[in-house]
Amino acid sequence: MAEHIFKLHAAWPGGRNSIGEIEAGQLKTKVSIPPEMDGPGIGTNPDEMLLGAAATCYIITLAAMLERSKISTLSLEMNSEGIVAVEKGVITYKKIQHMPVLTIPENTSQETIEKIKRLITKAEESCMISRAVKGNVEISAAGKIL
Repeated sequence: MAEHIFKLHAAWPGGRNSIGEIEAGQLKTKVSIPPEMDGPGIGTNPDEMLLGAAATCYIITLAAMLERSKISTLSLEMNSEGIVAVEKGVITYKKIQHMPVLTIPENTSQETIEKIKRLITKAEESCMISRAVKGNVEISAAGKIL
């Protein structure tokens, strides 16, 4: 079994509304609490980072599945949304919704289009980030094929 170790260094200079920094591989950015949660909104924040991890994992997984299935696309783009709820002072990451848009060649068969639809769902189930948060955050994918 192969194991891969990813490391992150974080520096946080003070209290709740400070601005910290993180560095992990090619990622180096400032971090703070977002303005929606009464923070300074400098750099990124944990909510965006979880959404980014889930979205990039999903789109890479979908692209790999399409490639392995020998399905060519003209383009693959995606929007994702993260929904965070505050209930009785408790902040909870509730849901992530991926909305991939695949542009395919005009002569693509109906059989291939049906397979693409299945892969859109399967990629969400197969992504390691989706599996890591399963049971805590609802994650879904609803694609559009052009």
